[in-house]
Amino acid sequence: MIDVATEGGLRILTLDRQEKANALTREMLVALAEQVEEAASDEAVKALVLTGRGKVFSAGADLEAARAGLATDPAWERLSGAIALAPILTIAALNGTAAGGALGMVLACDLRVAVPTASIFYPVMRLGFLPQPSDPERLAALVGPARAKLILMAGQKIGAAEALAMGLIDRIDEDPLAAARALAADVLAADPRHVAEIKDML
Repeated sequence: MIDVATEGGLRILTLDRQEKANALTREMLVALAEQVEEAASDEAVKALVLTGRGKVFSAGADLEAARAGLATDPAWERLSGAIALAPILTIAALNGTAAGGALGMVLACDLRVAVPTASIFYPVMRLGFLPQPSDPERLAALVGPARAKLILMAGQKIGAAEALAMGLIDRIDEDPLAAARALAADVLAADPRHVAEIKDML
């Protein structure tokens, strides 16, 4: 359910559970975290892209798994923390909508590119779950506290154009994976220590 591809110094992780809108199970979260941790420790990897297969990036937690305890599982924080701490450029290439807990890995990335039809929402208020602990802080850092409340408390679904205007995503592109490759070009041509040092400064 997680496809892994390497293109030189670029590692691409693809969610592939199209029949369930790439909804995340605990096994998928653990596999993603392990892959991110491995990429972060591999000196040959300079950039990491997270994307999905099909028309949806991810619908968030698999609802049956969420009701069984996945909503509060530490695997979410392990994944987003691994992405945030990785000394490489991390890019979310959103092939479609990112919803619920899946937004955590998107927020933890350095850059976000989305197709024009993508939307972003995090319906924790309606579903009765709390967001993952680090997500509100990362969301507010990108869009400000009021807009973070618009998403987390008012339950608003944010389209790609609005997400770009508020700084929630950085680019809109019909081919977000190709756009991600282009954004990673300078990093892929650089010394990995240079990449890590600039990211640390930021």
